[in-house]
Amino acid sequence: MISEALAATTQTTERRGILRKRLISGLAAGGFGLLVVGLGGWWFTLAVGVIVHLGLLEFFRMAQFKGMRPATKTTLVACQLLLLSTQWAAQGGLPESIAHAVLPLSGAAICSWLLLQPITGSIADIAASIFGLFYLGFLPSHWLALRNLTAPQLVPSLNQLPVTWSWLSSGLVITLSACLMIVASDIGSWAVGKRFGKHPLSPISPGKTIEGTLGGIACATLLGLICGYAMGWPLAGLPGLFLGALVALIALVGDLTESMMKRDAGLKDSGDVLPGHGGILDRIDSYLFAPAVIYYVIGLAKPFLS
Repeated sequence: MISEALAATTQTTERRGILRKRLISGLAAGGFGLLVVGLGGWWFTLAVGVIVHLGLLEFFRMAQFKGMRPATKTTLVACQLLLLSTQWAAQGGLPESIAHAVLPLSGAAICSWLLLQPITGSIADIAASIFGLFYLGFLPSHWLALRNLTAPQLVPSLNQLPVTWSWLSSGLVITLSACLMIVASDIGSWAVGKRFGKHPLSPISPGKTIEGTLGGIACATLLGLICGYAMGWPLAGLPGLFLGALVALIALVGDLTESMMKRDAGLKDSGDVLPGHGGILDRIDSYLFAPAVIYYVIGLAKPFLS
């Protein structure tokens, strides 16, 4: 009886310790993200570049666990070139046509590298390398594209602010709003799932429940509506409601995609960089597919937002 009580006390202490680590790491990551998004420009590009580099190393580690031999170094360089060319083109220092050419040229360079190896690359090697380029190069580059948006009609409420607030750009507001929607989705999923979760969502991620997923969507939708209203979108911010729901669904796809890869590789976490959170990919999986979807949806909706 005493031993069972001691064991229960030990488990409770361990859970609290893990929760404390997760909270501290989460707050540190959130503070860092807020800082670099606020700074924008090359500071933001540098931060995204470091995160992409570390995440790509974790992805290739999973691929190697499956016996694949991806073009690691070539893809690492190609992803950084994608980010650099995106930022440079956004600032007007590089023609957009050249920036757009980086992706197909990088794909060709990766295949060329695999062709030149003593043991010719397999379909799996090519697929892992090209997916790494897409997953941790092309998709994250849209965070830079979002941050560099300047069209005033995207955030009509900015036009009503005094000159002293001129440092607030459409890109900054939309990027922060997108990040907050993803955070709301994550927190809502965790809180509702922990309290009411009973029905598993997918065998890929046993900890996720249908109830938690609905809670995450509800929280992101509500925050999207608030952000839409604050940005001055029409119909009292109603488009933000749909954007919030879309962000929550896309973030879930990103989360489950990374879980699927970890499960296939036989790994619990993609790494151990962040105490209580696992690896970089474990922390950013919800943020990978979202920026591209948001960027193109915002672009399509641009005529209707003002």
